[in-house]
Amino acid sequence: MKDKTHENHENLKHFHEALGLCHTVIASVKKDKMNKEYVSYNASSPDELALVNGARYCGFFFRERDSDNNMVCETWFGERRYKLLNLIEFDSTRKRMTVVVRNEEGQILVICKGADSIIEKRLRKGQSTVKTTQGFMDAYAKEGLRTLLIASKRISEQEYQAW
Repeated sequence: MKDKTHENHENLKHFHEALGLCHTVIASVKKDKMNKEYVSYNASSPDELALVNGARYCGFFFRERDSDNNMVCETWFGERRYKLLNLIEFDSTRKRMTVVVRNEEGQILVICKGADSIIEKRLRKGQSTVKTTQGFMDAYAKEGLRTLLIASKRISEQEYQAW
C-alpha cells in the first residue's frame, strides 16, 4: 500500500475498499481508561471482524453508519461516504454476501464476498487473472487454509433500476 508506483496499487485500494464496505459490522464509539474515544466493532463472525480490521489497518477505516444509512469511512483520500443501497446477507445457501453502494461520485458498486466455488462461477469469462487466482487458491487449499473471493463491479443507474 505504501508503494504508490506498484502495478497493483490501485487494485489493492479497490480490494481494501471492498473489504471495508461488504460487511454487517456495527461500529460504536467507546472511551478508554484515559477517556479517549475509539471505534470498536461488533460482528456476527470473527472472520468478518478480521476482514474489516484488516482493511482498517491498510488504510480503509469503516467508522460508522450514519442516520442516512451512509457508510462513513476514512480512506486514503480523506473521509468518504458510501450510501448503502442494498444488503444481501450471507447465508449457507448463497455462500456469499453482497452490498450495493453509491459512492460520492454517484457510481453504483456491487461488491460480493464469498466461497471461491460460488464467486468463481459468476466472474466474467476470459479474464487472465482468473486462472492466476485459481492457482493461488489451489495452493492455499493444499496448505489447509480457508479461502474467500472478493468481486466488485460498477453498474449503471439503468442496470440498478432494472434489478
